Amino acid sequence: MKNNPIILVAGEPNSVFLEIFFKAIKQKKYKSPLILICCEKLLKSEMKKNNFKRKLNILNLDNFRNYKLNNKAINLINVNYLTNKKRQNINLVNRYITSSFDIALKLIKNKYSSKLINGPINKKTFLNKKFPGITEYIAHKHKVKEVAMLIFNKKLSVCPLTTHLPIKLVAKKITRKLIEEKIQIIHNFFKKKLKYKPKIAVTGMNPHCESNLNFNEDEKIVSIAINSQKKKGIYVKGPYPADTIFLKKNRDKFNVILGMYHDQVITPIKTLFEFDAINITMGLPFLRITPDHGPNQKMVGKNISNPVSLINAIKFLDKID
Repeated sequence: MKNNPIILVAGEPNSVFLEIFFKAIKQKKYKSPLILICCEKLLKSEMKKNNFKRKLNILNLDNFRNYKLNNKAINLINVNYLTNKKRQNINLVNRYITSSFDIALKLIKNKYSSKLINGPINKKTFLNKKFPGITEYIAHKHKVKEVAMLIFNKKLSVCPLTTHLPIKLVAKKITRKLIEEKIQIIHNFFKKKLKYKPKIAVTGMNPHCESNLNFNEDEKIVSIAINSQKKKGIYVKGPYPADTIFLKKNRDKFNVILGMYHDQVITPIKTLFEFDAINITMGLPFLRITPDHGPNQKMVGKNISNPVSLINAIKFLDKID
């Protein structure tokens, strides 16, 4: 689709997203029209607080395709957010976020757009233990079973095999099938969307890929899964010890490192690039990205939040048809 619009769900009402959104559209120009799904009153309030001025173009869902969109104004789909001024009501917040996602996914389903960015969301209160993360929530809403999280940077990206799981549950979730599935998703995403075949490294689960127990997952599960994918022509190697794969001489040989659990790969990638990365959900029939940071409620109203991750997210989608 020519000039495929980028849909942005503002997400958590009490977050730094609108602040970094203002900075992102002030600093950069984008060819793709941006459509913000947010509460109009909340948006105007944050514009006033951040001394940001721009006209609003309020969109009506009933005649959506008649609009000729550009970024001279903020293209807004209003979602009413009712709140108690004294304190936030979690149910009202959750209803607001759910409605925002429902509108965004409806537009995507109707093929108005294939690009989605969502602002940070408080997973603990919104998901209420029903899903490990927003990645799985969106996959469920769109009825997709096989997805993967990619923390993307041009120099190096990482993918956790398991996402927001307590450590004691990780070993139970690691299977040959899951590893093979994630390797295939990574390979297909890079080949289709980025137009090149990735070089994938896979970490072991145990320290140094060794175990003093009778069953070593790295020998019995991880290695076998890697070898099966090599036979399919995928460039994948490992398992590598997680404490050395991120050394420069090692990581420079790869485009993506697939790790066994969340912090095994997320911690080093954030140490290397801080927030110069974006969170992409691979495996969906559309592109979904979120800035690589949370709501950061402690910094709300201070006007010091870094917009680089959101800028990178918009720039990434802006270049892809």
